[in-house]
Amino acid sequence: MIWCVEDDTSIRDIEVYTLQSTGFEAEGFPDGASFFEALKFRKPDLVILDVMLPGEDGISILKRLRASHDTQDLPVIMATAKGMEYDKVQSLDLGADDYLVKPFGMMEMVSRVKAILRRCKPKQTTNLLRNDGLVINLEEHIVMIDNRRIDLTFKEFEILRLFLSHPGTVYSRDQLLSDIWDINYAGETRTVDVHIRTLRQKLETYGSRIQTVRNVGYRWEKTND
Repeated sequence: MIWCVEDDTSIRDIEVYTLQSTGFEAEGFPDGASFFEALKFRKPDLVILDVMLPGEDGISILKRLRASHDTQDLPVIMATAKGMEYDKVQSLDLGADDYLVKPFGMMEMVSRVKAILRRCKPKQTTNLLRNDGLVINLEEHIVMIDNRRIDLTFKEFEILRLFLSHPGTVYSRDQLLSDIWDINYAGETRTVDVHIRTLRQKLETYGSRIQTVRNVGYRWEKTND
């Protein structure tokens, strides 16, 4: 499903018609308010979003989409006015996937839509590490606990990735320093202890699965699958 957010009725109608005639499901919205109201109930595969809209403009709408966990990866093509270089640059900086400069041809629009959808095909789930309700997406660098996203630092993420990749394996503090930081890292092993402590806290109930092996280091509790 492709959604077209465009206040000009004639342009919106031809966008929707062209998309439908080339095999897509498509729907049009005249402004941000109607767009966000529909978004409460369903999610499109891609949005063609005009910059110049009544009320909330397209740039503001794009910011809201990228700030929300539910829509941060929603593909968006911005429609900008001819000569508005700043709108194009700002759109791309804020996370737009592509842009069209008005007036644009309908076949160009369809071509851009197809290209973005090809690029944004769902990734294979082989990039996931799971431990019950704890899931690491290695490709997107995301950690979820019971379908809730949690924020980890880069080092915390790498420690967790190592543990979940090798459950039951004991890692000494020196090994963790070498593997996670750098083989030439000159820091103290206390650095590892601090990161383990904060990681346990962030993992909530799963934090207890990081076990301390006295006088050695740490391991992830191995469970029977």
